[in-house]
Amino acid sequence: MTITVGAALPAATFKTKDADGLRDVPSSEVFGAGDVALFAVPGAYTPTCHLKHMPSFVNNVAALKAKGVARIVCVSVNDPFVMEAWGEATGASAAGVTMLADPDAAFTKALGLDFDGSGAGLGVRSKRYSMLVHDGAVQVLNVEASPGEATCSTGDALLDQI
Repeated sequence: MTITVGAALPAATFKTKDADGLRDVPSSEVFGAGDVALFAVPGAYTPTCHLKHMPSFVNNVAALKAKGVARIVCVSVNDPFVMEAWGEATGASAAGVTMLADPDAAFTKALGLDFDGSGAGLGVRSKRYSMLVHDGAVQVLNVEASPGEATCSTGDALLDQI
């Protein structure tokens, strides 16, 4: 079952890589307090994710923060090394976007937002979505109909909903 507006996010542990090495990040640390703009992509470096979805959030960091968003978080079913490199390559990390790996898709599956991308050689992946989370609960949810589209889940679209 897919998560809905008003529901609490499930507990999960993400992976991240930074200058200090690999680290486990509990979802309560990320989503427990305040407003968080969360977006997920099917895969780092994939065309729509890299050229449209990520830039739409990087370009809106200041505007989202001006509307009270404390953190902007990108989640993908990738490993933490890929997420770190992608954050650097896109300027997301420098802009203040938190890059979190969901390597076994546990969080993605708990949300009910996974899909089987095996036909394209991707395995289990996350659907493309964005959400506004307040104190751990979903306030706004935008899920794309197709993983190759980035329209309703962009940073611009989420900004307009806040």
